[in-house]
Amino acid sequence: MSPPRSSIDQWIGIVTTRFPVLSKPQATVLALWSFGMMMTQKCGQTTVACFLAEVLGKKEDAVRQRLREWTWEKESKRGLKRSELDVTICFAWLLRWILQEWSPTERRMALALDATSLADRFVVLAISVVYRGSGIPIAWVVLPATQSTPWKPHWLALLRQVEAVLPADWLVIVLADRGLYARWLYRAIVAMGWHPFLRINPRGLYQPLQGGPFHSLANLLPQPGHTWSGRVICFKTRPLKCTLLACWREDQESPWLILTDLTPRQADIAWYALRAWIEAQFKDTKRGGWQWQYTRMLDPQRISRFWLALAVTLLWAMSVGGEADASLPPSNLQALPPSHIARRMAKGNPQPRGLSCCRQGWIAILAALMTGKPLPVGNLHNPEPWSSISETYPRQVMKGG
Repeated sequence: MSPPRSSIDQWIGIVTTRFPVLSKPQATVLALWSFGMMMTQKCGQTTVACFLAEVLGKKEDAVRQRLREWTWEKESKRGLKRSELDVTICFAWLLRWILQEWSPTERRMALALDATSLADRFVVLAISVVYRGSGIPIAWVVLPATQSTPWKPHWLALLRQVEAVLPADWLVIVLADRGLYARWLYRAIVAMGWHPFLRINPRGLYQPLQGGPFHSLANLLPQPGHTWSGRVICFKTRPLKCTLLACWREDQESPWLILTDLTPRQADIAWYALRAWIEAQFKDTKRGGWQWQYTRMLDPQRISRFWLALAVTLLWAMSVGGEADASLPPSNLQALPPSHIARRMAKGNPQPRGLSCCRQGWIAILAALMTGKPLPVGNLHNPEPWSSISETYPRQVMKGG
């Protein structure tokens, strides 16, 4: 059996290579944090420190202090050679890590913007790469929930930190739910050469691009079972020239209304389903995975640094779990005759995963260590194909202008 210490050393080497902007001690503690989280499936300092102390043969208090100080500001640390981790310089290197592992034949990427809260203490604004049912955070900021802080400058700063890394010739869509829609966000995404996929509320008006009266967005689709797409002027008071995509599935309480700069022929509203994967990511970091909701940290900057360890752990799990997920046999529904009962009863929704990629990754890593196999690192060579509305919901389609 491969000793855990050698696996830790291997992981330290990988993390150090992936983050050349960090000092060796900073990269080492980042690797220890993420390795401990992966093995214990917890993110608490006491749990991770206890595990690492047992494996490394160190005193638990000494390991805990090392983990704690990694998240602290420089003034709070001991010693003369004190340095503070600037987590923002790591965002670009997180994304570069993902790009280096990405399939060389897949030149598309979906980014999701969303906010997650921790009780009434903090709000985390995060940009994530969505991948196989979950997401990998690549840029974030932690804000006090009790302060009325404008989000616009933070979102713009996060987008700029990601912009310089993504290849200019890739198709990049940026997904966000109704609570984040803003005209400035739409225009900022377009200015970066990416394509917004922003959901809006049905309160408002739209006008076909060729002219005519304004119509209510709430009346765009008559009933479930319809889709619509067209170039429009959306909103009467603050007009925006864009493509409006609409879909009302029979299992939805209300339709999707999506604004994008892509033409109706280029865009597919089914891509918006990818946005839900960032919610699965938040679940993986909380009750479905590392139990981040139980943190006792009170300082937003310290939590932001701690999130780097959480992001690296999630990236590792998703890389290994994604390989396992991609190796599962695909559904053979399309091979059945059109009259087969399985095809006639299918609702068009893909079958849910028995295990999330994150959970599959943890199991594969743990099993490898227990059976003496090399430490799995994985890759992101197999992004899940983007679905099409005609494949997932072949119902009546209404086209606009």
